[in-house]
Amino acid sequence: MAAVLSAGPVTAARARRRHRLRVLAFMSPWLVGFSLFFAYPLAATVYFSFFRYNLFQLTPVGLTNYKFLFKDPYAWTAIKNTLWLVAVMVPLRVLFGLGLAQLLSKIKRGGNILRSIFYLPFLIPPVAATVAFVFVVNPGTGPINGIFAKVGIHLPDWFNDPTWTKPGLTLLALWGIGDVMIILLAALLDVPKTLYEAAAIDGANAWQQFRQITLPTISPVLMFSAVTGVIQTLQYFTQAMVAAHVSQGNADQAGTTTAPGYPDGASLTFPQTLYNEGFQQFNMGYACVLALVLFVVAMFFTLILLRRFHAFGDDD
Repeated sequence: MAAVLSAGPVTAARARRRHRLRVLAFMSPWLVGFSLFFAYPLAATVYFSFFRYNLFQLTPVGLTNYKFLFKDPYAWTAIKNTLWLVAVMVPLRVLFGLGLAQLLSKIKRGGNILRSIFYLPFLIPPVAATVAFVFVVNPGTGPINGIFAKVGIHLPDWFNDPTWTKPGLTLLALWGIGDVMIILLAALLDVPKTLYEAAAIDGANAWQQFRQITLPTISPVLMFSAVTGVIQTLQYFTQAMVAAHVSQGNADQAGTTTAPGYPDGASLTFPQTLYNEGFQQFNMGYACVLALVLFVVAMFFTLILLRRFHAFGDDD
């Protein structure tokens, strides 16, 4: 009898251990990927941030790289420009994409053609799209400024004027709005029509239906668009770099190493500063500090947006 009682706990402990091993086995692909491609790079970035590292020599410098960040004028210019793009470009992309999706969801005839037209710019590679856009709006060679000038409207020199460079990049982002538009359009088409019919019977107008039915229903998709938009904008690199090179006439010069940010630092973004410090100046230790700042800021914005959208969903 005693042997039977003692065997019970042992068998239960073995079953729990086997269950844990099975769970660990199923999670092992994710654990390996997380360790190799996130945990180890993050730990290495933190480690190298305390060194002066140029790919050949490793010299401990303590907090020197972190202190230099507060004195680096280029880094602060890049931070201001990137935060401007996050504050302006991301909301405009979400609102513009939502407006286009709302419009296309109401069109009965020709909707498929219009969807394709609006989505096509997103399919163009970023470098080609930026080169084409800068050429089109160039006051000397592009047709857009010339057409408006004939009717008495003089548009700015978008990518050669520091005041209008970031608005020009925002227009470029709105031109390639197809990714946001198609996601929001799918969400709008998935809203049950019975909800609108019930609201109409209760006397709700179009705005009330949009506010009380559409927005709460598609709020998870709006949150996804906002979060991914913030992360992509914090990593904004290619379009700003290509626009600056094309505007100053370096697009056809392979291997150019001109300083980023033309004109007058207006197109300088944080990833450009990180790239310049790490792969052009070979200040890898300081580049690791910039990478950590980018990671922390992205996490901060993501958490804020998640909490805001969660509170919005609870209110509704």
